[in-house]
Amino acid sequence: MILKIAPSILAADFTKLGEEVKAAEAAGADQIHIDVMDGRFVPNISFGVPILEAIRRITSLPLDVHLMIVEPERHIQAFADAGANSITVHVEASPHLHHTLQLLHGMHVRAGVAINPHTPPVMIGEVVNLLDVILVMTVNPGTGGQEFLKESLTRIEVLRRMVTRSGREIDIGVDGGIDATTAPDAYRAGANVMVAGTSIFGFPAGIEAGIRAIRSAAG
Repeated sequence: MILKIAPSILAADFTKLGEEVKAAEAAGADQIHIDVMDGRFVPNISFGVPILEAIRRITSLPLDVHLMIVEPERHIQAFADAGANSITVHVEASPHLHHTLQLLHGMHVRAGVAINPHTPPVMIGEVVNLLDVILVMTVNPGTGGQEFLKESLTRIEVLRRMVTRSGREIDIGVDGGIDATTAPDAYRAGANVMVAGTSIFGFPAGIEAGIRAIRSAAG
């Protein structure tokens, strides 16, 4: 599996967001993770299309948009138009998930599905043939700084077997509590995309050192 590091800007310093994104790119980040929260699907509100448009102007890295919102199908076109390279919706928020994934492919972006800690992997079994990304929430979504849920490892293993059986090249990402101590277990279980916020943008020795720590530990 090719290891990818995806810094989550939710933990960045918004007084200098552009500088921090550029620093992450220079430090070898593989993509930028953008958490969009609506205050309904999850308790908090984050940001929307204007932030994505601004980031698109300053980086050439793939932009991975994670929609933690209800009725995501109403907004995916706007995020695709704003420069998203991949868009991930939650199975719990998408009653017509198959159709939503078809729409994403029609917009020429990578299609992803996220699953919450309580959601069994079987819930996405019927749409694997439409997926480019599976995002495993390794904390309860909506708030940064939570501890990694170790029971997530079993779910990652199940999903990796599901992907292997499909014969498709599907990234499995982990989001929540990812740092140099948890990334190795997640990688061994079958996740290859490490979404990390605080452990990169809040790393004491700086962004570059934070990315290096995770890559070295997992790799």
